[in-house]
Amino acid sequence: MNVINIDSVCLSIVSHSQATLIHPLLLDLARLPQRNFEVFVTINVPEDEHLYRGHPFPLRIIRNATPKGFGANHNAAFVESNSKFFAVVNPDIRIQSLNFQDLLSPFMNQRVAAVAPLVISSEGKVEDSARRFPTLWRFGKRLLFRQRTPDYMVEKIPYSVDWVAGMFMVFNADAYRQVCGFDDRRFFMYLEDADICCRLRRIGWDVLMNPSVIVTHNAQRASRRNLKHMRWHILSAVRYLTGL
Repeated sequence: MNVINIDSVCLSIVSHSQATLIHPLLLDLARLPQRNFEVFVTINVPEDEHLYRGHPFPLRIIRNATPKGFGANHNAAFVESNSKFFAVVNPDIRIQSLNFQDLLSPFMNQRVAAVAPLVISSEGKVEDSARRFPTLWRFGKRLLFRQRTPDYMVEKIPYSVDWVAGMFMVFNADAYRQVCGFDDRRFFMYLEDADICCRLRRIGWDVLMNPSVIVTHNAQRASRRNLKHMRWHILSAVRYLTGL
């Protein structure tokens, strides 16, 4: 039986003074029976780094002189990685169990560019992390009318979706490289994930949700309570919709 080589997985985590949030995630990873992966933590704001030490897997710290956005941080980490698979993981993700062989199995299909696990909230509800591509109507339903019904029904086997949220997504490194990663020129934060999936699909790659693997998202929802984040979200939406 063919299997995926899981010795070549890089997990990229970005911190904006979030060491205490990332620490439980690293402990989750340390408890996994499989530890043949590497972790990159990119620090944008000086913080106490002792929480990043002493883990039973390779962990590299990248320190930025000035803070960068979501895409720019992960793009910089990707340049430093030689792994075949590149995973973008938010600091507020928690992992009770994770089998990398199961997670990466959809990559047996050579046209799969990105795979995401099923994401549930801390209350155990399935989040709408797999979505149809944004439109003005979809933004209106979500932001103005608070209609957040899932775009896809959860299936039992991996299934194709338009795009997956960047809280946890794994890329075929060749595909990521082919589209030059996230568009950090147009997007500082928000909708980089929709944009990269759109660009990948335009050139024939596929994006899948893999429901056999589940992670928990302890959502911070910064854009709902922080005016700066709300501004970034609105600007990203305008740029995505207009192509500017």
